[in-house]
Amino acid sequence: MVLRLLGVFTALFLLLSLIGAGGVMYVFYTFGSGLPDYHQLNDYEPPVMTRIHAGDGRLLAEYAIEKRVFVPITAIPRRVARAFLAAEDQHFYDHMGVDPIGVARAMVTNLRNIGSGRRLQGASTITQQVAKNFLLTNEVSYRRKIQEAILALRIEKVLTKDRILELYLNEIYLGYGSYGVAAASLNYFNKSLGELTVAEAAYLAALPKAPNNYDPIRKRDAAVERRNWVIGRMFEEGFVDAVQRDQALSEPLIVRERSETEFVTAEYFAEEVRRELADRYGEDGLYKGGLSVRTTIDPNLQNMAQKSLRDGLIAYDRRHGYRGPVARIAADGAQSLPADWLAKLRETAVPKGLPKTWFLAAVDKASNDSAEILFSDASKGTIPLAELRWAREALKDQKRGPSIKRARDVLKAGDVVLVEAVTERKNSKGEATSYPEGTYALRQMPEIQGSLVALDPHTGRVLAMVGGFSYQQSEFNRATQAKRQPGSAFKPFVYLAGMDQGFTPSSIVLDAPFVIDQGPGLPKWRPANYTKKFYGPSTLRLGIEKSRNLMTVRLAQELGMERIADYSGRLGIYDRLPERLAMSLGAGETTLLRLTTAYAMLVNGGKTIRPSLIDRIQDRNGRTVFRHDDRPCPDCDAMRWTRQAVPRVPDTRTPVTSPASAYQVVSMLEGVVKRGTGRRIASLNRPLAGKTGTTNSSLDTWFVGFSPDLAVGVFMGFDEPRSLGRKETGSSVAAPVFKSFMGAALKDQPTIPFRIPDGIRLVRINARTGKLARDSDSNVILEAFKPGTVPTAQSEAEEMDSRTYGGSGAPALGTGGLY
Repeated sequence: MVLRLLGVFTALFLLLSLIGAGGVMYVFYTFGSGLPDYHQLNDYEPPVMTRIHAGDGRLLAEYAIEKRVFVPITAIPRRVARAFLAAEDQHFYDHMGVDPIGVARAMVTNLRNIGSGRRLQGASTITQQVAKNFLLTNEVSYRRKIQEAILALRIEKVLTKDRILELYLNEIYLGYGSYGVAAASLNYFNKSLGELTVAEAAYLAALPKAPNNYDPIRKRDAAVERRNWVIGRMFEEGFVDAVQRDQALSEPLIVRERSETEFVTAEYFAEEVRRELADRYGEDGLYKGGLSVRTTIDPNLQNMAQKSLRDGLIAYDRRHGYRGPVARIAADGAQSLPADWLAKLRETAVPKGLPKTWFLAAVDKASNDSAEILFSDASKGTIPLAELRWAREALKDQKRGPSIKRARDVLKAGDVVLVEAVTERKNSKGEATSYPEGTYALRQMPEIQGSLVALDPHTGRVLAMVGGFSYQQSEFNRATQAKRQPGSAFKPFVYLAGMDQGFTPSSIVLDAPFVIDQGPGLPKWRPANYTKKFYGPSTLRLGIEKSRNLMTVRLAQELGMERIADYSGRLGIYDRLPERLAMSLGAGETTLLRLTTAYAMLVNGGKTIRPSLIDRIQDRNGRTVFRHDDRPCPDCDAMRWTRQAVPRVPDTRTPVTSPASAYQVVSMLEGVVKRGTGRRIASLNRPLAGKTGTTNSSLDTWFVGFSPDLAVGVFMGFDEPRSLGRKETGSSVAAPVFKSFMGAALKDQPTIPFRIPDGIRLVRINARTGKLARDSDSNVILEAFKPGTVPTAQSEAEEMDSRTYGGSGAPALGTGGLY
């Protein structure tokens, strides 16, 4: 009988077990089929913001959809991880994805709370939350809960506990725009994770369920209560002792506003970097990839560049007159402001890109000596006549109206104008006159635009880039996107081709009328010098120093435009230059960055470089995935440099010309600064070289040049090309910006002369004739010659035959193309 009953019970047990197993299998089959592939979590990387840094490490820009900083589990402090374990899943390291004890506890608690109106507990483990956050929706249903549990069991089979916890702590949203614990630590407490106290870590651990319910300001009592509950759980789990618990419970909940991140201001440069990263890694890689990008920009040089260009644009604009007020808030002919002037002033649109120190003001009244102005905060100020004298009326064709003798000649009641506070005024001698507080100067947003680029000529690293007066006013980058004619700024590369073909700076070329028949139906081309004069036989040095067009065209004809086009391509100025003689005078179109890079190749000894904005890119795990400097260096181990010589890194730059030819052009461009069209720069008393550029009708103006270790280019012109004015040239418009920037950039730097390559001989030459200097000559310079090209005593003969050799073995040019 006993055995029969035992058999019955055994059969019933087996039957129930089979039914239970079948039920489990049915649940797994019904709810487990069609679930997302959990294996993807093996390779999952949460979206992390990309950070762009300047050359000195300061932040330049951030790009993200979710502003998250990913922190590996090994770098997350134990107290932070334990706070979340205590609050969310104390058996995390013991269960297999679903916590039976937690489920039972939640069921008991929910039965007790029936009818109380309290929120039901779900007993989700951290693994279940990872399954929900990464692979499921937020749907509230028993079906989603079962799927969550099934996925959690599967996830535990393919991921380690530490990896699951790492995903959780970096993915969860904790309010205040904080994705992950690292961002929350900064946004709530202005601290890194390692600086958090037990109480602060406990507060963050209190947030995952409902951040809005525990807002530390709007719902402070609930936030403190929830934080204290987490601290209690940490004590129960043995994560803190009684002393730590009591100290944490007594600590006030104080949130601190996140410190304003110090950004380097270089919007045009940052946008160029953003474009390059998007091209290289795509939009997802840029906004979610967590890249750490170290750029080439030097913040100090960038600030100098921005100030120099802005000052230059304003200076040109002031020379060409005042275009009137921003707006009028009084009827024409009114002698005073209307009663509602303050409201109207506040409604006046502020011009885009307004400098931070400029403000809108309403003119209250204007007299002979000054104008009284009012601001939107009802404060007052004065504009003296001395700060209005520049504001002659702007007329057509860059002309100006009569001189300003009274303040009311410029301003009248109701004018809304731009002003800037001033404390002193300097006269032409540099003598300063102090102004009382509340004194302002009239300002005007310039119409002219421009750009400035500075780069390292040895590496191509772009150290500063400004693409216009203001990025807020116009995002168009005139350093990289504006294709304009360089004019005479292209001439040095014609001369470079000549140096490679045996000409020297002392070679003679005829400066005389030149006519080219361009073919049937086309007018004859008659280039001319800027001065409309002809100067006869002249040295190539003189031709480039004085920017003689006719000499350049004759040299280009002798060399052949095919050769000139080849040089322009090798130097990266043009992709494909039309082989027409007009191109030798800079009639093609290029960008400031490309032209400045070509000039850099002159001063670096003729080595090819490519401009670079990025030094290095690291992925979210700190691995370097891109380096601009890709030279091999197996011995570059910093830890060993204290014990052995610094390793030698090979020079992998490709020569584009010989160092000797490059130096000869550098020497001639140094003459441009000392004696030629760039002589206003000579007052800096530094080794500087460069070339002006002015196109027909003064549509575009340039100055591109360098010191031995810094290449700089400046472009200025209107976006819709029109004449800058009859007497405006690269010398008057662009060169002052170059001078201002170089003066600031080199101020505290040692004076370094241009490097002379091996084989170059410096010989005393008569600068006018290009022949060996006599003792009686006064116009003597040291000229650079290659071996075998130094003039002989025979070349000092008084008579000059157009077929004699100009000191170099190259024939003088004078008959080709002359009609």
